[in-house]
Amino acid sequence: MTRFPHMLFLTLALAGSPLLSGTVFAQDAEEEEYKAVLPDVSIYKAMLDANKMTGWIQFRNYDDKQLIYFTTLQTMHCRLSEIRYSINSDALDKRFPLGKCNPQIPFNLPEDNTNEYIYISLPAGEAKTLTIQAVWDDGAGSEIVVYKPCEGVGDSTCAQIKTIKKPKKQLQEPVPADSPIRAVQSETPGKTFTEPTPSTAARP
Repeated sequence: MTRFPHMLFLTLALAGSPLLSGTVFAQDAEEEEYKAVLPDVSIYKAMLDANKMTGWIQFRNYDDKQLIYFTTLQTMHCRLSEIRYSINSDALDKRFPLGKCNPQIPFNLPEDNTNEYIYISLPAGEAKTLTIQAVWDDGAGSEIVVYKPCEGVGDSTCAQIKTIKKPKKQLQEPVPADSPIRAVQSETPGKTFTEPTPSTAARP
């Protein structure tokens, strides 16, 4: 009689062992390391719209040169596949480079000692207009906005809207290599992203 409770306890213990081990696995799953996730694209689209009037780009007269800053759009580089623009035409035949996306610091400007990702330099007064369009990481194109330099602002950065155009059609979806965020997402799962470093991009 005294052995039955002992055997019953042993049987229940053995039968319950998978449940116990399952609990351990569940705890391990809950403790999985958090991976950085980009903000939703709707946030970036709201940022783009909010900055439209003040300028997706900015003109500046400096040291007998005309500088055109792309800083506003560069802060959205993690959700963009292209920045299309053209000078004194509507051709949109040029591309401004996008920095590599680090999901831990998605709105930071790329670290760039050459300012390649910040502005272009032209001879003084060359650009009468700049036509620009942002292309999202899903291939959708924004409105096409034509900006012109402000008058009487000295060497301050400024841009005025001349005209706004709707895109004629949905742009072709970029291949993964063309999109900074797709490039990040297509890498090996579980990758630990690099430690963020302060941006060294500076204006002259």
